[in-house]
Amino acid sequence: MTAAIALGSNLPSSFGTPADNLHEALRRMSALGHVKAISSFHTTAPVGYLDQPEFVNAAALLETTLTPHELLHGLLAIEHAMGRDRASAPPKGPRIIDLDLLLYDDVILTTPELTLPHPAMHQRAFVLAPLAEIAPEMPHPAFHATIAKLFAKIRH
Repeated sequence: MTAAIALGSNLPSSFGTPADNLHEALRRMSALGHVKAISSFHTTAPVGYLDQPEFVNAAALLETTLTPHELLHGLLAIEHAMGRDRASAPPKGPRIIDLDLLLYDDVILTTPELTLPHPAMHQRAFVLAPLAEIAPEMPHPAFHATIAKLFAKIRH
């Protein structure tokens, strides 16, 4: 199975700069499967909670044998191990690392813990721009459009 994962960081950490945090997260993600593609890193303005530093965002494709829930737990474990505390941080606030499971092949899933495809990905240029670099023809199973088409739609 191929999963699309969004990465973001806007705080320095013991690993270094926000870009270093993304590199560390990608290194750790290799324990969850084979990282087969990584976008370039994009510097983007914060969304929602504006009083914070700019983000460094990227996307990755991961070939994995894990189920969607197992993969989600693995991504959350990486975040936690790298120092992210989701419980005490403000929503959309500054973070050392953010790993969002966007797509998992053509799976459509809604559980209390996980919604696939990610419910807001089609509205976020900071997600679609890096993903369109590495997977422009990847289909969004709910909208029946490619990532490139979704990105082109929000750019106008």
